[in-house]
Amino acid sequence: MSIVVTGATGHLGRLVVAQLLEKIPAEQITAVVRDETKAADLAARGVRVATADYNAPETFDGLFAAGDKVLLISGNEFAKGRVAQHTVVIEAAKAAGVALLAYTSAPSSLTAALADDHRATEKVLLASGLPYTLLRNGWYHENYTENLAPVLEHDAVVAAAGEGRVSSAARADYAAAAVAVLTGEGHENRTYELGGDEAWSFAEYAAELSRQTGREIVYNAVTGEVMRGILTGAGLPEPLATLFVGVDASIAEGELVVATGDLSRLTGRPTTPLAEAIAVALKG
Repeated sequence: MSIVVTGATGHLGRLVVAQLLEKIPAEQITAVVRDETKAADLAARGVRVATADYNAPETFDGLFAAGDKVLLISGNEFAKGRVAQHTVVIEAAKAAGVALLAYTSAPSSLTAALADDHRATEKVLLASGLPYTLLRNGWYHENYTENLAPVLEHDAVVAAAGEGRVSSAARADYAAAAVAVLTGEGHENRTYELGGDEAWSFAEYAAELSRQTGREIVYNAVTGEVMRGILTGAGLPEPLATLFVGVDASIAEGELVVATGDLSRLTGRPTTPLAEAIAVALKG
């Protein structure tokens, strides 16, 4: 039996594998990657590395075994048809008879187009008959803290989210939840709505940045059209810019406030405060 992590060299995947290595022997972990050279460090630690591509179904032939637990980390190639990509993994897992397939989805409250692929993937997974766990991950702190350069350049947080609030948490928190499910018992056919313990507004985010930098950083609330123009002006393809503006609109409606407490319950600890993520980013 192996615990198999797809997208294992991505931001979330690496954190999951690192935390698994703290709990189980390396030989019980399989890291699925597209480019094995990026997983050389994992192989050196004794992790089994398997090369497979969501866009090439044949690469998943024989990859899974009966009894495996699989974490399907959602793809990020929005233009390539993520549902079809995810279906490749689900079908291969079903053919092998895996014990559990956990999928990183999106909160049920999110109506933005970004959630459409997740909803469709959930349907495919449930229809497969596989034992499943839906990890409906909320927003990551790092969605903001990893891109502080323009904020610090202009001393402004810009978003089309109005006065909406976000229950974000650190990627490491969501990774810990996945590890708890993969190494624990009793998570079959369960759905977890995951988000940070404390919701924050963009005005509060700007205020915390001001406090930690000693500069006056303001929150500039703009319309969706203005935000789309800013994003495309920065080089983002228009479909992706539209997707992100849609998320801001959902935030304005309160759709990324997740108050279930599932994340801290799964991990057994409070979620990482936004202020801590900001401090790490500013040091980085």
